[in-house]
Amino acid sequence: MIHYPQQYRVRSVSPSGMMTSWESQFSAEGIGAGKPGSLTCAIPPEFQGPGGGASPEDLYAMALANCFVATFKVFAEKSSLSYERIEVAGELTVDRDEKGVPWMSRFHLVATLFSPSDPTRAKTLLDKTSRSCLVLNSVKTEKTFEFQIN
Repeated sequence: MIHYPQQYRVRSVSPSGMMTSWESQFSAEGIGAGKPGSLTCAIPPEFQGPGGGASPEDLYAMALANCFVATFKVFAEKSSLSYERIEVAGELTVDRDEKGVPWMSRFHLVATLFSPSDPTRAKTLLDKTSRSCLVLNSVKTEKTFEFQIN
């Protein structure tokens, strides 16, 4: 049984200057506790930074894609659907809104599922995943999905 609420803590420390990278650490209380990790982060060249690290935009898109993968894996396991692998690719569009404020306007996700034991059930679970992922449901970014079963 999953217990709520859960807290996930992150910490970022950076020296001054746009052209410097920084370290971000994450750890989870509850599910996944005791598994801290870190990432090197940097402002992307598109925003006049040096690149060379994960940008906030990368992390946002990765959170959306990885939540989809995690949610699908849970649904497949609980539905006894076996499959070889799932591959998810996403494209995040950063644009300006009608007031000129930059935002993450659109995310297109392509999920390819290989060798599912029941292709019809697999399609149902992919659709269910697109509606049930907690991170995808928590953002105002427009989301579109494309599913392929091989």
